[in-house]
Amino acid sequence: MTSSDKPENAADTAGTATGIAAQDWATASADPQYRAAVVDLLGALAYGELAAFERLAEDAKMAPTLEDKAELAKMASAEFHHFERLRDRLSEIGEEPTRAMDPFVAALDGFHKQTAPSDWLEGLVKAYVGDSIASDFYREVATRLDSDTRALVLAVLDDTGHAGFAVEKVRAAIDADPRVGGRLALWARRLMGEALSQSQRVVAERDALSTMLVGGVADGFDLAEVGKMFSRITEAHTKRMAALGLAA
Repeated sequence: MTSSDKPENAADTAGTATGIAAQDWATASADPQYRAAVVDLLGALAYGELAAFERLAEDAKMAPTLEDKAELAKMASAEFHHFERLRDRLSEIGEEPTRAMDPFVAALDGFHKQTAPSDWLEGLVKAYVGDSIASDFYREVATRLDSDTRALVLAVLDDTGHAGFAVEKVRAAIDADPRVGGRLALWARRLMGEALSQSQRVVAERDALSTMLVGGVADGFDLAEVGKMFSRITEAHTKRMAALGLAA
C-alpha cells in the first residue's frame, strides 16, 4: 500500500504512548475485546494486501511497456510479502488466518468490483489514491494499538514504490494530453467516496473493531476525534491529487 502524504498525526507513537499504546501485545491481549479487535484489524489488512497483489498483477497486463509491466510486478510482489507477514502474525498469536480474513472479503471485493479501472492510467490513480486512503485510515487506528501490533501495521503500510511511479506516469500523460486530467480527476473523486464508504462499512460490521475505534478499548477516538481523523485523511487526499496534477 502507498504511504506518501500520510496524515501528520498518524505516526508511530513511540516515546509518547500511554495506555494500550504503551503496552506490548502480551500485556494488551489479556483483554479479550482488544484481542478480537486486533484480529479483525489484521484480518482486514491481510485480505487487503492479498487483494492488492491480485489487482496489481492484473493491472500489469494493461502496462504499455515491458518496463512498466516489470515495475508493477515488483510492486505486486511487495504486497504479497506484506500479506505473508500479516498471515504469519495471525498464526503466531493462535488465530487461523483464513477465518480472520473471511469477514472482510465481501466488502473489499465489492469495492474493487465497483472501482475496476478501465485503462492503465485509472489503475495507477486507483493504486495511488484509493489504496492510500485506506492506508491512512489504518495508520490512524495504529496509533492506538499496542507497540508490537503497531509496528507490524506501520511496516505493511510502507510504500511499495507505487507512489512515485504513479505520479511520474500520470503527470506525463496529462502533459501529453491535458484532457486526460479532467477524466482522471473525476475518477479520483469517485475513488475517494468509495474508499471512505468501504472503510466505514468494514468498521461498522465488526463490533470489536468499531468499539476500539470510538474509544471502548485501546484508548480509541472520541466522536470529535473521529471527525478530525477523516479531515486529516481528506487533507492528505488533496495533497496526493495535487501531486498528480489533478483538481481535488
